[in-house]
Amino acid sequence: MPTLRFNMALLQISEPGLSTAPHQHRLAVGIDLGTTNSLVATVRNGISVVLNDEHGRAMLPSVVRYAPDGRAAVGESAQAAQSDDPVNTIVSAKRFMGRGLADIGDTSRLPYRFVEVPASGETGQGGMVQLRTVAGAKSPVEVSAEILKVLRARAEAALGGELVGAVITVPAYFDDAQRQATKDAAKLAGLNVLRLLNEPTAAAIAYGLDNASEGVYAVYDLGGGTFDISILRLSRGVFEVLSANGDSALGGDDFDQRIHCWLLEKNQLSALSPQDTRLLLTLARAAKEQLTEHEEARITAVLSSGEVIDNVLTQDEFESLSKNLIQRTLQPLRRALRDAKLSVADVKGVVMVGGATRMPQVQHAVGEFFGQTPLTNLDPDKVVALGAAIQANLLAGNRSSDEWLLLDVIPLSLGLETMGALVEKIIPRNSTIPTARAQEFTTYKDGQTAMSLHVVQGERELVGDCRSLAKFELRGIPAMVAGAARIRVTFQVDADGLLNVAAREMGSGIEAAIVVKPSYGLSDAEITRMLQDSTQYAQEDMQARALREHQVEANQLLEAVGHALEQDGMLLEAEQRTRIETQMRVLRDTLQLADQRELKRAIAALNETTVSFAQARMDKSVSQALAGKNISDLEVK
Repeated sequence: MPTLRFNMALLQISEPGLSTAPHQHRLAVGIDLGTTNSLVATVRNGISVVLNDEHGRAMLPSVVRYAPDGRAAVGESAQAAQSDDPVNTIVSAKRFMGRGLADIGDTSRLPYRFVEVPASGETGQGGMVQLRTVAGAKSPVEVSAEILKVLRARAEAALGGELVGAVITVPAYFDDAQRQATKDAAKLAGLNVLRLLNEPTAAAIAYGLDNASEGVYAVYDLGGGTFDISILRLSRGVFEVLSANGDSALGGDDFDQRIHCWLLEKNQLSALSPQDTRLLLTLARAAKEQLTEHEEARITAVLSSGEVIDNVLTQDEFESLSKNLIQRTLQPLRRALRDAKLSVADVKGVVMVGGATRMPQVQHAVGEFFGQTPLTNLDPDKVVALGAAIQANLLAGNRSSDEWLLLDVIPLSLGLETMGALVEKIIPRNSTIPTARAQEFTTYKDGQTAMSLHVVQGERELVGDCRSLAKFELRGIPAMVAGAARIRVTFQVDADGLLNVAAREMGSGIEAAIVVKPSYGLSDAEITRMLQDSTQYAQEDMQARALREHQVEANQLLEAVGHALEQDGMLLEAEQRTRIETQMRVLRDTLQLADQRELKRAIAALNETTVSFAQARMDKSVSQALAGKNISDLEVK
């Protein structure tokens, strides 16, 4: 069999008619790094399969327990100790990924000792939260890395070799900070990340290829810590994400908390020890799971104080307790359909993803919303890992019998701050990624030799209402009059949804760039609030933007007229100069009123008053240019 070698890759060409795979299969996996459980999957003989541990278990509990010597127990053994050693046993670390202490809110119901990390970076936001354990302070990145190490070891043992890489799934609504934190965890675990893949998209890949489906599908993904909804069009092997929405602070853990609070109220409990808090949360989760198939669940426990808990929670009571949580998932559904310019009737099927979708009240609400029974023929706990494995197999260079293409989207708009603290959107939300877009800007003042660039994320018109991502400067711009410089700013979003920004002055060629490494201080509800506010305050934002634009125009006009008076004021008669100065005072006073219409009138009035002055300055410039020259000097040669 002849072979050809190109660089480090080996391309083998088989003889005609040979049925065996001629090339070496490269070992790659898909990892669902979940809030509650994590899984690893791979493609074997063209079929995506989940890899089990030595005991035949597919799911690894996302629980890590630290010992005094620094060693970490992961999975079942750690989960078994969570009530006995809650401070050193970290559960649901994914909810803290890319989050600061201030973002977590009320920590009284969590059995951890949090460490405050001081603010850093140009945005001034706090660092990612850490948890104090007997092995020292641990960040969610370190906790997640321990989980990934176990999954990596499981995969290499099962596949009999070293992995070339992994596709790791993240909630579609994870922001830049959370995505970067996930990549950092993978790096700590010794994994090469082939791609970060949105969880609903991974599920759609697995479902679509398994069922040969075509048409518009909604993927409803309610996991342990996050909720996502994605609308996709499946057509002849093309998986096109039309829109994504969700709530990065809503998941199965919140349903557990509702039961936990019900127990506290029912038994008039307060100021529980960390052990009792973790015990009740564990029992709440067990009751939630029991109510999936039973009408009631009995919750019994003996607290460290000796008090006995013995309560029965019915399915109806649980549905009442969690009703508003269900409703919180429906509003993103409406926004996702609106962004995709589709109606409920256009959706052919609804794929359910995540263990929390097993709750009857969730399936009933989703079925009622879409007017059809949700699709559950694939295991909602495994479907994300299976889809990630298919993508990993493709990115590793292994051939597949299925020819397909993935077109994912970015969930929030990206842009720059412009004069007046306005946001100029460069890449709008739901743009297909990877993508690159550029836009030209210019200087504001004469002789300006530097420009500060402020990268923001969000849907509102004003910088103060959006998320600050990064700041950097472009220096060495040649001194020119205002508006003469051409600054080309390019935004590049890679397949992982991570951003690079570059700025270049087109005349001189000087440039500056930044790889956006956002701080870990974004609040849990901020992304959801951004989209809600963009709709709720749309008219208000338009008015605010128009006002800011007029304010910028007014300041530029005042500066220009003031400069002209200093240079050529002698061209004016006293009465003319008085009229101009009076209109300048009126414009300055109107600036303080923040009235768009009055400001527009004042700008127009000053422009009109300075028309004759502008003409006089033009005549002066022409006279100076012609001084000392003969007609013959001006003839066209």
